[in-house]
Amino acid sequence: MSERELGIAIIGYGCMGRAHSFGYAAAPVLAPLPIRPVARVITGRDRDRVAAAASAYGIPEYVTDWRAVLDRDDIDLVDICTPPGTHAEIAAAAADAGKAVFCEKPLATSYPEAHAAWEAATRAGVLNAVGFNYRRLPAVALMHRLVAEGAIGDVRMWRAQWLSDEFVDPTIPFDWRFERWQGGTTIADLGAHLLDMALWMVGEIANVSGHSSTFVRERSTPGGTRKVEIDDASAGVIEFGSGAVGRIEMARSAVRRPCDFTVEVNGSKGTLFFDYARLNELWHGDGEDAVDRYGMRRIRAEHPSHPYAANLWPIGQGVGYGASFINQTHELMNAWDTGRYDPDFATGMAVQAACDALELSARERRWVGLGEITAAARPPIARPTA
Repeated sequence: MSERELGIAIIGYGCMGRAHSFGYAAAPVLAPLPIRPVARVITGRDRDRVAAAASAYGIPEYVTDWRAVLDRDDIDLVDICTPPGTHAEIAAAAADAGKAVFCEKPLATSYPEAHAAWEAATRAGVLNAVGFNYRRLPAVALMHRLVAEGAIGDVRMWRAQWLSDEFVDPTIPFDWRFERWQGGTTIADLGAHLLDMALWMVGEIANVSGHSSTFVRERSTPGGTRKVEIDDASAGVIEFGSGAVGRIEMARSAVRRPCDFTVEVNGSKGTLFFDYARLNELWHGDGEDAVDRYGMRRIRAEHPSHPYAANLWPIGQGVGYGASFINQTHELMNAWDTGRYDPDFATGMAVQAACDALELSARERRWVGLGEITAAARPPIARPTA
């Protein structure tokens, strides 16, 4: 292991702060790295909770103001794990301070804010990255590789679905997740991962048509109720620049669906299918198979020849959610000296453009071209005044 260290400040101590902390701690255990990631400080507004998180995650220091870490000489990378509406502001401030920035998805909750974060990182010339961690699962990475290699021919159709039961209970009180500017929509929260995969595997998105529904329109607050500002479920049709077509669905009101997503690509010569509930497997239907072997072949994406698998456990032991953060850390550390990481803020911005287009289409009930989003000087989402 290299003696060089990369000093990291993690902004936010919730689920993603925990996941990223795990990735930094576990990555050097499983594979040698050119530089060792060291989480030196974690930030959060609630002193007691961030202190407890620092202790649990093995991080030696905590502060309650994220701005306090930006001028520290021992911090090389700012890792943003706060609610989505805060991402762009923190990313731009960190870039302006000369820090590399790693931001959880989505990069922002509107395209103008995503563009501002990208612009700040580009102006500063700092390494910038977005945490689309599901790219780092061996089966998903293998799916991408097979598409790129032409294993299924020309891509004709792509479809994805993400179902969650996070918002099923109508008694869940109003919090930041139901506030448009801060939590983003279900399209931006769940759909961002899927749209990233669409862009990664198929290419440019030209036009979209979306539909959204909110089933529980008000949530309780200490003083009464408040209107829910986001969708519970959305769906869309996608036209890719290549001529391929796509379908996407995401919901946080699907009973007994904890975190279930699938991705399928149909090409001129075959089909690939991934189901997160069986995340060590990729299904491949080869149109050139003999007719007596008609059907789909299950690939155990754990062989050392498969992406990332050589740095994990022996074949047959499987991988899980945590492995995506370990692999994400491996990629980040190996990219450090090049100053370039994929997916970067440009990718995050492109994904946000697709999210904005689906949201606009759902509101106005019409097809929306991505150029309409990227060319228009739309104002950022309105935020409450202090």
